[in-house]
Amino acid sequence: MSDERRMEVLRAIVQDYVSTREPVGSRAIVERHHLGVSPATIRNDMAYLEESGYIMQPHTSAGRVPTDKGYRRFVDQIATLKPLSPAERRAIELVLSGAMDLDEILERTVRSLAHLTHLVAIVQYPSLQRSVLRHLEVVRLADHHLLLVVITENGRVEQRTIEFPDVLPDLTHLRAKLNEKLVGLQLSELATPLAQLVDEVDPEVLPVVRALAPLLVETLRSDTEERIVMAGTANLARATTDFPRTIGPVLDALEEQVVVLRLLSEMVRDDAVAVRIGAENRHEGLAEASLVTATYGGPERGPVGALAVLGPTRMDYPGTMAAVRAVARYVSQILDTQ
Repeated sequence: MSDERRMEVLRAIVQDYVSTREPVGSRAIVERHHLGVSPATIRNDMAYLEESGYIMQPHTSAGRVPTDKGYRRFVDQIATLKPLSPAERRAIELVLSGAMDLDEILERTVRSLAHLTHLVAIVQYPSLQRSVLRHLEVVRLADHHLLLVVITENGRVEQRTIEFPDVLPDLTHLRAKLNEKLVGLQLSELATPLAQLVDEVDPEVLPVVRALAPLLVETLRSDTEERIVMAGTANLARATTDFPRTIGPVLDALEEQVVVLRLLSEMVRDDAVAVRIGAENRHEGLAEASLVTATYGGPERGPVGALAVLGPTRMDYPGTMAAVRAVARYVSQILDTQ
């Protein structure tokens, strides 16, 4: 029973500190949370929690505040996420409805998530390697220049140009052949059917087919495919007191998209919300920040991208996790109908 009560005390400290920004004392816990025990018992529980590294005393004669370890234990104890309120759901639907293309969907997504959580919102563009080909366009721009357009089922568009030494032939039949063989496949699966086309096309378009294969590989390289869109950075300015050192390292880390993308790729799990707290981010600039992520994508092909919220470790974890999960599901539904 004492272990269960100690976790209730920890939960009370986290909730009150997140709500008030003030260190939490034993008397406040007794008055606000009605645990059915005396302040002396609560003080004993707090002493145990402090000795175990879950809470700390920021200065003499103050109450206690959670440590990263305490926040982690609190997050791990969250059994179910509370659903968003009807007003919050309507707000998401209102912002995301009517978006015309992928860029607009993701721009609206980060704005909605930043507004819901009052934190920094980040959305990763769908990964090309995990995306399914909707259409492949091969356009002759001039005698010696060809435009390759890759369009995925989730609306992502990538374009590349190729210059040829010889005059390009008519590409109508090649375009039809490419789409017949490749549409419906994941982009990471295109290498084999492209190689098979060498034996199936007319000799005059063979140089074009041979040039397309390495260009598609280049298009799919991870260091060129990954992009993110971000909103709500100004929200951090209103939380500067939650970064005891300085907010500068957090802003610097956000500017390094490679850092953000690495964290997202490390955290994503199928249909799950993941949380990293403080030093768990393994980046010095984010040692006082927490990151909450979820994936989005179709039910058959699995996740194609990730979205996240970043803020101080003093965060409303249940509310933030619920918002991230809900927005990820809305994005998945919208992309599934594109």
